Amino acid sequence: MGSFSLPHILILAVVAILLLGGGRFSNLMGDVAKGVKNFKKGMAEEDDDTPARPRPRIEAQSSAEPAYDRDRDADRVREDRR
Repeated sequence: MGSFSLPHILILAVVAILLLGGGRFSNLMGDVAKGVKNFKKGMAEEDDDTPARPRPRIEAQSSAEPAYDRDRDADRVREDRR
């Protein structure tokens, strides 16, 4: 219940062939096969490369200034109130 059995899949395939036409359906499957082949070829080429160049190191920045300095900002508030 709820899963497709072999007769269901065969009926769906026949309906798809009737709707799309035999030639169009075979062209579609051929395009899918070409796509899978190109994908596999691309993945194999990526693995065959020479050892990868090491990534450049990112140098750490010096410590950041605090966004809020309570003592310094308090002096500014006092000066503004005068």
